[in-house]
Amino acid sequence: MKRDLLAKSLAQMGSKPSVLSEVGPKVGESSPRSLKSMSDVLSQVSAQSAQEVEVNEIADSEIADRFDVSEGLNDLIESIRASGQQLPALLRYRRGPGPRYEVVYGRRRIAACRVLGIKVKAYVKEMDHREALVSQALENSARLERSFIEQAIFATKLEDQGFTRAEIGDVLAVDKGTLSKLISVARDVPDAVIYKIGAAHEAGRRPWLELRRLIKVDNGPTDDSVLALVPELGTAAEKLGAVIDALQNVVDTPQSASGPTERALSPAPLNKVQETTVAFRSKGQRLLIEVSDRKERGFITFVEARLEHLYKEWKERS
Repeated sequence: MKRDLLAKSLAQMGSKPSVLSEVGPKVGESSPRSLKSMSDVLSQVSAQSAQEVEVNEIADSEIADRFDVSEGLNDLIESIRASGQQLPALLRYRRGPGPRYEVVYGRRRIAACRVLGIKVKAYVKEMDHREALVSQALENSARLERSFIEQAIFATKLEDQGFTRAEIGDVLAVDKGTLSKLISVARDVPDAVIYKIGAAHEAGRRPWLELRRLIKVDNGPTDDSVLALVPELGTAAEKLGAVIDALQNVVDTPQSASGPTERALSPAPLNKVQETTVAFRSKGQRLLIEVSDRKERGFITFVEARLEHLYKEWKERS
């Protein structure tokens, strides 16, 4: 199925010769190969036989399109352990000292093989930096594994590398309007906030667009104040929701003439349980519990497992 998706993506790219002609003078005879030529290159790569390469001979890509390659890696490790590596990675030759190759796509497959202590099955191709980025985008778009914000960050990196928006839209398989939203979020939401929240695979584009709106309002919060609102605990989607809720309480609530203050944007301090590393804060219909010592993380699990019992006990007493 994944091979079919990639083949379909490449075929679609090869059938769009008009893409680069739309960008006018930005693309001339001195420009790199067209996307159509790039799809031909990738088709040639997929027709080759994969090699087995030592993982210590592979350097990471300069531009990552995922926040965390370890997410869900255990499942992939077990799959490769049981059935072998089904999909080869793609590498390109690199120059200078150090590893002989650089990963183009397949970072998680390489990471899994590194854990298993086995060689990586990979295609190896002579590619320049631009070709590598295009093929990386094509392959991962075909497999649909990037979250909205990961795709947004990758889109801005492609733009920073000199790709036109027409090219980016093609390699990411998104329309002009969606691409504009992706890039606006990645440009306007501080990088530190994005990476502290995380990929948030379970969240779509709406929460990120709402976060951007709240940050861009007149007399909006500073980058540091927004960063301070990101919880230390919880899933990426929960962190994203918590920041949005905190900002909505300030931005969407009528303020004094002086506008929202730095103090209003700061989260309320946690209450400490004496002689422990446990702290908590309750507000309205929410209760946050944190432990600052990793050795006591089990307390969170302990409380979570007993919530139903605590609720029943409360109901009996009320």
